[in-house]
Amino acid sequence: MAWLSLLLFLPWFVLLGALYCLFPRQPRDAARRAFDAIALLLAFVLSIAAMLWGHHIGVVQSDAGPIWRQVLAVLYAYGAFLAVLVGAILLRTTWLAQRATKAASKRAGGSS
Repeated sequence: MAWLSLLLFLPWFVLLGALYCLFPRQPRDAARRAFDAIALLLAFVLSIAAMLWGHHIGVVQSDAGPIWRQVLAVLYAYGAFLAVLVGAILLRTTWLAQRATKAASKRAGGSS
């Protein structure tokens, strides 16, 4: 029953993952695609781990009702997915800015 939360949130994860990959539009080379693929795979795997952990916490707590198993599983899965995507966005932004700076300095150095 823990997998129900992943099934319900899978379309939202796909939408967030597509938006993550689409923006910013440039540069879109092989290194960027590899970084994005690794980030999305990591987000999905950690989301599954967090979902199972949240469901287990709901099962272990005897005073929680049966719906809380699913609620905790969804909250943990969504939190893990968003945490990885936010971290990846911050890393990717820094990385792309460094690449742009290096490319600009190469052009400036090469034209003199």
